[in-house]
Amino acid sequence: MTAPVRFPRFFVTSPAPCPYLPGKTERKVFTELKGEHAEQLNDALGRIGFRRSQTVAYRPSCADCRACVSVRVAALDFKPSNSQKRLLKRNSDLVTSECRPWATHEQFELLQKYLANRHPGGGMAAMDEVDYADMVEHTSVSSFVVEYREPATDGSVGRLVAACLMDRQGDGLSMIYSFFDPEHEGRSGLGTYVILDHIRRAAETGLPYVYLGYWVEGSDRMQYKVRFRPLERLGPDGWRRMSDEEQRALIKGVTSGGTERTPAPDGGSKDNTPGLQAEYKLA
Repeated sequence: MTAPVRFPRFFVTSPAPCPYLPGKTERKVFTELKGEHAEQLNDALGRIGFRRSQTVAYRPSCADCRACVSVRVAALDFKPSNSQKRLLKRNSDLVTSECRPWATHEQFELLQKYLANRHPGGGMAAMDEVDYADMVEHTSVSSFVVEYREPATDGSVGRLVAACLMDRQGDGLSMIYSFFDPEHEGRSGLGTYVILDHIRRAAETGLPYVYLGYWVEGSDRMQYKVRFRPLERLGPDGWRRMSDEEQRALIKGVTSGGTERTPAPDGGSKDNTPGLQAEYKLA
């Protein structure tokens, strides 16, 4: 009889083009989340910057770049900006349900609409309904799909306008992937609203953090994350809260950059990650 494995084994992916910074190459270190201690392992790895994709936990491990920085919102200290308050009020009529991780055709149709608008030609554009089901249902931790629906007046189930695959960890909520109707004329800012709602959910249950995945300074598609204050970033010395001055300067840079386009929080926001596990295959 072999002795049980007490510690996870880590592996490294093959180099691939970076989806964030042109001309860069990315590489990731990963481990499998399996067995009776998968939940505890995922919690521990989440605190040091790992993200989950199905039954794998990974984090960037690039040879010549440290641009990917794990960030989380301090939910218990969060104060919405005036524009975020208006967004919360405008969408307060949405009916929200926390569902078990079970993929539906309605969710998949909404995802396709989102990808066609926000990430045309991206890696996830090739996903079929089976791939989407794998992304949602292949989990070894406490995962949920949070659905956002418009209210119905006839007692029926309202129209699905947004959804988020979310993990509940020991110290917070980890937003794995969110998507929404990007063409809804009356509900701009749905991506931001989903994040605000998760911050509210975490605070109401006493969880201190909402994990947003990786922030990449210099990548336009990641800059929306600095709008949520206070924000903490993971560095060599552990988690550090950004100062008000630092975050205000970053927000000013985002605001001056043009129209806000909120991608899905990663785990994530890399188009080639959720549901497409080829890079994590072990020889």
